[in-house]
Amino acid sequence: MGIFSFFSKEKKETLDKGLSKTKESVFGKIARAVAGKSKVDDEVLDNLEEVLITSDVGVETTLKIIERIEKRVALDKYMNTQELNNILRDEIAALLSENNSKDIDDFEAPITKPPYVIMVVGVNGVGKTTTIGKLAYQYKKAGKKVYLGAADTFRAAAVEQLQIWGDRVGVPVIKQKMGADPASVAFDTLSSAVANKADVVIIDTAGRLHNKVGLMNELTKIKNVMKKVLPDAPNEVLLVLDGSTGQNAFEQAKQFTLATEVTSMAITKLDGTAKGGVVIGISDQFKIPVKYIGLGEGIDDLQVFRKNEFVNSLFGDSK
Repeated sequence: MGIFSFFSKEKKETLDKGLSKTKESVFGKIARAVAGKSKVDDEVLDNLEEVLITSDVGVETTLKIIERIEKRVALDKYMNTQELNNILRDEIAALLSENNSKDIDDFEAPITKPPYVIMVVGVNGVGKTTTIGKLAYQYKKAGKKVYLGAADTFRAAAVEQLQIWGDRVGVPVIKQKMGADPASVAFDTLSSAVANKADVVIIDTAGRLHNKVGLMNELTKIKNVMKKVLPDAPNEVLLVLDGSTGQNAFEQAKQFTLATEVTSMAITKLDGTAKGGVVIGISDQFKIPVKYIGLGEGIDDLQVFRKNEFVNSLFGDSK
């Protein structure tokens, strides 16, 4: 078990607060969708479909949820609208449980031979560097020796921001001058991490290149150079997405999964938006584990994504 494997009261409060705008928005829409209705009929299902789509769950995932609810309505013959929240809760929980991922203990580096190497990808402005800083903080708090690599050399601000986080957390940042070869920075970072017996290495990468081919080539080059130091590197490719952008996050996920082999996701900025439904859709559509969610500006406001706790926060802890 991880050092933080329990779900504390403080974490629950942070999760509830972070998802409050989504909860208020979704349930407000559902209340309006079923107003004046005594049972779940075609009109209610049509209205519910609209609610889910406008809550950024996504069309394909919404249709899947509606189809499941239709089957339950057909079996039960008569189902009142008061039961709808419980049914919706059940089906979303079931859907999240089918995405080929399992909940993890907090901020573990699941590898027996360190260092565990995480390559972080995502467009500029999604909270990528902030997520790296918060991850570094959590790993250090867990007693791990952490190294950061500033391989986003296209923007001076990116290197500076990572250095600020490194200073704040108290972990070393390996960097070169602006415009340097990102793969060279990654090589230096891993070499230094190995020499100093680091447990975790987190590599920042460029958030924007000219086109998908350029992005693919750059990320492939970084991976290949890292393998010269550690044959298994990177152990994880973490895609950071901004939850507040709704459907745009789907498009970013699509582009990055085409450009490189993404193995996990972090969805940030959920506290400032009513678009938390995007977590459900992305988790379902891409079958890539949503590993972390960002729920605020505080250094502790990055949480491991736990499917059941997420659903409980949206729908309440008990039926």
